[in-house]
Amino acid sequence: MHLSDIQRAPKVVLHDHLDGGLRPATIIELARGCGYRALPTEDPEALAVWFRDAADSGSLERYLETFAHTCAVMQTREALERVAAECAEDLAADGVVYAEVRYAPEQHQEGGLTLDEVVDAVNAGLREGERRAGGRITVRALLTGMRHTDRSLEIAELTVAHRERGVAGFDIAGGEIGNPPARHLSAFQHLKRHNCHFTIHAGEAVGAESIHEAVQVCGAERIGHGVRITDDITVHDDGTATLGHLASYVRDNRIALEVCPTSNLQTGAAKSYDTHPIDLLRRLGFRVTLNTDNRLVSGTDMSLEFVHMAEAFGYGPEVFEEFTVAAAEAAFLPLPERRRLIDEVIRPGYAALR
Repeated sequence: MHLSDIQRAPKVVLHDHLDGGLRPATIIELARGCGYRALPTEDPEALAVWFRDAADSGSLERYLETFAHTCAVMQTREALERVAAECAEDLAADGVVYAEVRYAPEQHQEGGLTLDEVVDAVNAGLREGERRAGGRITVRALLTGMRHTDRSLEIAELTVAHRERGVAGFDIAGGEIGNPPARHLSAFQHLKRHNCHFTIHAGEAVGAESIHEAVQVCGAERIGHGVRITDDITVHDDGTATLGHLASYVRDNRIALEVCPTSNLQTGAAKSYDTHPIDLLRRLGFRVTLNTDNRLVSGTDMSLEFVHMAEAFGYGPEVFEEFTVAAAEAAFLPLPERRRLIDEVIRPGYAALR
């Protein structure tokens, strides 16, 4: 599968952070405009390299430190609208036809914006980006609560309040170690009472026990990353595998794993592309989706993630269509919209490539 075909292939991304995907030039311009002087460089190409190198530490905590710079320049309505619009544009240019983009509203209030104003600004930007892309992409937001703060219930309430205005669901993110998802149980219970979708970051820095808590205690519909589910899988010398009860439950109940290969290498959740557990999980029948996580910080996009998987495992259009359909099926969209996306956009797009 040639790069040009990969770029044209319709893609669905469920795990993409707004504050991890800014254009370097935009960061520099916004920093100048708001007087932020802590950037390591004001050269766009050098800044892109700095973000990627800073994230290549093998530590989730160090990886997360890079976001101090992006969040610092995303504190006004104008900045949020611009970043969101460019996000939608960039995803569409990469062949993404549906995206769920997540961000933590509480991290964008230093300039005095209310939570509602933050959400309204991002939603306005996403709509503008869809317009600029000529309707080739649909983007919905996921509102993220931070594991290390006590505002998750507030963000869950915000999610419910805005779900008819471009917000598809809720997420919990941040450093896993010492911050178990059950600490935010009241937020998840609120979302359940209001029939609202949510996903949980789990099984990245912490093992299968965090996935168990996210699924069985909190009720997650999808798992952000989730690659440590392999802790509950035994691979035998003959290539067969035995699944533990948790792994079987996740697979059999079609709980989607939002897998982000390049990010996993940076945070130490995987050692290399060709040993990444995504291939094992796919062969065992898990609902695997392929994602970017943070396009700037990881120096990636969906096409590059496809390329890495093609080089590591020999994947072609059939497997990429499989990943894309799985992501569409797991999207926080009404069933008719998911079916229309699959039948009218994804299937015909891959048929044209073949």
